[in-house]
Amino acid sequence: MKIIAKIYTDFPEKFGIPRQSCLVSEAKGKIIFEPEYRCNEAVRGLDEFNYIWLLWDFSLWKRDKKEWSPTVRPPRLGGNKRVGVFATRSPNRPNSIGLSSVKLDKIEYTDNGPVLWVSGIDMANETPIYDIKPYLAYVDCHTDASNGFAEETVDYSLDVEISDRLIDIIGTNKWNIVEKILSKDPRPSYQDDDRIYGMSYADMEIKFKVVNNTVYVVDVLKTSRGL
Repeated sequence: MKIIAKIYTDFPEKFGIPRQSCLVSEAKGKIIFEPEYRCNEAVRGLDEFNYIWLLWDFSLWKRDKKEWSPTVRPPRLGGNKRVGVFATRSPNRPNSIGLSSVKLDKIEYTDNGPVLWVSGIDMANETPIYDIKPYLAYVDCHTDASNGFAEETVDYSLDVEISDRLIDIIGTNKWNIVEKILSKDPRPSYQDDDRIYGMSYADMEIKFKVVNNTVYVVDVLKTSRGL
């Protein structure tokens, strides 16, 4: 398959990326097409849809990928229970292909072709994209769908505590996104301790710890990254 575009996001690393698309609806990205596909005609009519499907490459995971296994350990099952790889959305699969439904906020037409601005992303910065398709609610939304072993994660959320000083460093708009990410507990589920973790987001390194189901942001360090 050919890479048609790359998405640019505020997630430079795997740690901290929302586990599912639209889980953090405010998490944004922009899709820039590869030179061969920078054609306005290719997206004609796409602005009539407000959600799209992205077919993409688990590019960061492939760097440390070993031979595929028929079973994996889903994070939300605590990392100690195996289920079939095809019953999960794990990146450790025979073909490292991801599928995400994201909101199409706008199409920007530039001298270098169309740029798609999207939200609700769950992809790292510079993730390669193989295809884009419109989301059709009348066939893509199944109201009677069951969530299987993931049912227990639907309402999973932690409280988040932070000082006003650190919110000022982050900025109110970005804090709204960071708070939602932290509330879903980005730690591996098999980790349940009060160590201090670091999560990269935009131009920041967020330091936090979890104690008694509450996330405490202990420091924010500025970096040179950012969307």
